[in-house]
Amino acid sequence: MENGGSTITIKGILSLLMESISELEDEEGRCVKRVISLGMGDPTLYSCFRTTQVSLQAVSDSLLSNKFHGYAPTVGLPQTRRAIAEYLSRDLPYKLSQDDVFITSGCTQAIDVALAMLARPRANILLPRPGFPIYELCAKFRNLEVRYVDLLPENGWEIDLDAVESLADENTVALVVINPGNPCGNVYSYLHLMKIAETAKKLGILVIADEVYGHLAFGSKPFVPMGVFGSIVPVLTLGSLSKRWIVPGWRLGWFVTTDPSGSFKDPKIIERFKKYFDILGGPATFIQAAVPTILEQTDESFFKKTLNSLKNSSDICYDWINEIPCIDSSHRPEGSMAMMVKLNLSLLEDISDDIDFCFKLAREESVILLPAGTAVGLKNWLRITFAADASSIEEAFKRIKCFYLRHAKTQSQTIVDL
Repeated sequence: MENGGSTITIKGILSLLMESISELEDEEGRCVKRVISLGMGDPTLYSCFRTTQVSLQAVSDSLLSNKFHGYAPTVGLPQTRRAIAEYLSRDLPYKLSQDDVFITSGCTQAIDVALAMLARPRANILLPRPGFPIYELCAKFRNLEVRYVDLLPENGWEIDLDAVESLADENTVALVVINPGNPCGNVYSYLHLMKIAETAKKLGILVIADEVYGHLAFGSKPFVPMGVFGSIVPVLTLGSLSKRWIVPGWRLGWFVTTDPSGSFKDPKIIERFKKYFDILGGPATFIQAAVPTILEQTDESFFKKTLNSLKNSSDICYDWINEIPCIDSSHRPEGSMAMMVKLNLSLLEDISDDIDFCFKLAREESVILLPAGTAVGLKNWLRITFAADASSIEEAFKRIKCFYLRHAKTQSQTIVDL
């Protein structure tokens, strides 16, 4: 499996796909087919996904108080760090302190911090494939060698732990675990996470737990934070308000040492963290100041509504996929906001790969999907984002089915190919 994530970002691919669309117009110049994007993981694009009123009021109050227009401490406001420590501690068998928490500009900056802190000559890092391409991009900037651990679609996209053991060596610094899964829509079980922790301990490496989709689990398995196993192996937990509170543009994230054994408590390590944050620009101070109220006062009904919407939209996707022969999903999504779909090129007459499929689909049907070979490292797969309203998903898949029928091989051609 190839990965071209180092040469182009997801946003770069999506921009190219959008540029390729020539919207069809009728005789009066009105658009016949509106663009439907199931490629970008931004739920705010659809009116069915909106943040809670508590969040809006908290930010408004913070801004209008005139108390938070100045610089915040580079590691974050104390009350913000404390609130996040208390929030994460709800799901852990131990208590975090504000000193364990560092505030970042979204989870993307938390990723960069984690890799910057681990970088050293000849070091390598184990990344999941498929995964989130920002890790590879950050690793290359930090001169960290990347080694890919394939996820197993037949096992619900679990990490191939045998591969982890064979790929790791004395220069391996960490294993990245994304749970709930982006882009796979999976949720790891308690048992699998424990096995990951035990494998990492055996190899003497730490775990970077990307939990930006934390708690967005709507299947049979509950969300279990990797920090639960912090007493087995040191864990760096990365997260943000972006997905659970549906505010990706607020850029409020965190980098947290979930490490009850104190591996990160060495004064030299803490000092290195602090010095690195001195050169970073964190989130706006008034957004930080709103966090305690947001975390403490958001009603559970808001979260339940979001989960119900995601489950409903993911079910619509899954059911439609079963109606279109050239695409297949290995399992029903259980979490996050995206899923992976395998492309069967043998059923298509003039489609060469996942990139060709997506660009022709965009031009012909004004539907945007993400080619996974270029974006997330799994050639001839597609990533579909289901954080959209039901009517848009229905319309998108109707067009995808029309696209399939237009490009499908005849039965005789298929028999010859077989």
